Amino acid sequence: MLSRLQELLFPSVPGIAVVAIHTDSEAIRVEARCTPIGASCPDCTHWTEQVHSSYLRFPADLPAARRKAQLALRVRRFFCPAPACGRRTFVEQVPGLTRRHGRVTERLRRAMSEIGLALAGRAGARLAQVMGIATSRTTLLRRVMDLPDPAATEPRAVGVDDFALRRGHVYGTVVIDAETHQVLDLLPERDAATLVPWLADHPGVEVICRDRAGAYAEAADTAAPQALQVADRFHLWQNLVSAVEKAVANHRSCLRDLPPSVPEPDPAWETPAGAVTGEEDESDTPTGRFAERARAHHALVHDLLAQGMGLRHIARHLGWGRHTVQRYARATRWQDMVKGRKRQLPSKLDPFKPYLVQRWDETGGKVTMLDLHREIAARGFRGHYSLVCDWVRRDLREPGFTAAPPPPSVRQVTGWITRHPATLTEEEKLQRKTVLDHCPELASAAELTSAFAEMLTTLSGSRLPEWISEAADANLPGISSFATGLNSDFDAVTAGLTTDWNSGPVEGAVNRIKMLKRQMFGRAGCGLLRKRVLLSS
Repeated sequence: MLSRLQELLFPSVPGIAVVAIHTDSEAIRVEARCTPIGASCPDCTHWTEQVHSSYLRFPADLPAARRKAQLALRVRRFFCPAPACGRRTFVEQVPGLTRRHGRVTERLRRAMSEIGLALAGRAGARLAQVMGIATSRTTLLRRVMDLPDPAATEPRAVGVDDFALRRGHVYGTVVIDAETHQVLDLLPERDAATLVPWLADHPGVEVICRDRAGAYAEAADTAAPQALQVADRFHLWQNLVSAVEKAVANHRSCLRDLPPSVPEPDPAWETPAGAVTGEEDESDTPTGRFAERARAHHALVHDLLAQGMGLRHIARHLGWGRHTVQRYARATRWQDMVKGRKRQLPSKLDPFKPYLVQRWDETGGKVTMLDLHREIAARGFRGHYSLVCDWVRRDLREPGFTAAPPPPSVRQVTGWITRHPATLTEEEKLQRKTVLDHCPELASAAELTSAFAEMLTTLSGSRLPEWISEAADANLPGISSFATGLNSDFDAVTAGLTTDWNSGPVEGAVNRIKMLKRQMFGRAGCGLLRKRVLLSS
């Protein structure tokens, strides 16, 4: 029976024999002893069988059925036979089960390390408590820090990028293998002085994928001059989009006086000359939730009246007041229940309405709400801008009046220029054409953007010098300076627009780092974060 239990409890631990097992409602106690006749000295490795003494060790073990398990292991202390050895006695250890000064078994230590690695401190401690493991969050984090780093490799291509330890204040550097996408190291700073020693320790690096930060370029030039530097295409496009936005912002005056966009004419539907579309004037028909409710209630009351029910009977049937039913019954049309429902209340705008009417007539309605609000505010109006807008829309504008659409924003025009044409709606394509026809400078910016996008997607970096020359000659704010700046990093940009290397895997590693940071509530130091990232990737 004990041999069977030994196979179940210690299947991969040789040199141990189960002596007895004691159980109760809260814990399981396993008594065991070591079976080898001798042991080797941990310092000089001499074998000895001379026993000095023995004693019991009580390392905690993995719980069973949520009950605590404790091992009562009898171990022996041996004499070291080597005269030159500085250790006179030593205690035998069971490989895979105990270690010197260890208060838990190795398998329990491994379980706590895995929990801490997956869930960090507080969440790991809660899971351990559910599993029956008595531990704290700090113990779990110590177990994680005790784990060895992964075996060092000699990467051929690496990717580097920065990540936030404390956003806006403290940043570090993540280095990954660009071929296997494995995180190689986390560095506590994002300057050249931090990256240079790491590159110097890895002389086999041939390719460095990076963004356009000057610190990483300086570090690569200093410690790995033989490596090919590759500027990431995503960051290049991001820089170009920012440059296009500056160009559009510089020409925002062109956006204020755009001619109206002329869409395709709608099909003309034939309608008989004397056709009547309804008994009611649609322009006189109330709308809104109350109007819909009044229409339904009016129809319901008149249907019940047509069935011969009296007013009191209808009121009891519907649960309404008799006077409410009477008002619906007396109304010949449901619109009469809505019109005139609101009485006109005095407004802060009343003293200024004559002036607004005068200004509206003087300009023929070609005055902005913002100008009207500013003018009456200078004359003492203290109401909100929306009050002016609502009154002008309701009382000043003639029926059928359609206000001119607001000019497109800088962000909208930037999107129309930098997005792929296939992703634009028909209305956006029409507006884009109107803007570019009206502003030749923005049309030139759109042509340069399209040419750069084609170069980026087809990896045609050989055309970069020609594009830089055209962009510099265009004298467009933002775009021309962007093109000139490419010359300072020309080789890396050309490699980014020619080779397949990119920083996409690095951005994925940064996202995983963010997830681990949030899991630790952003309180982890760089050492613990580095350990978790390296061992979980």
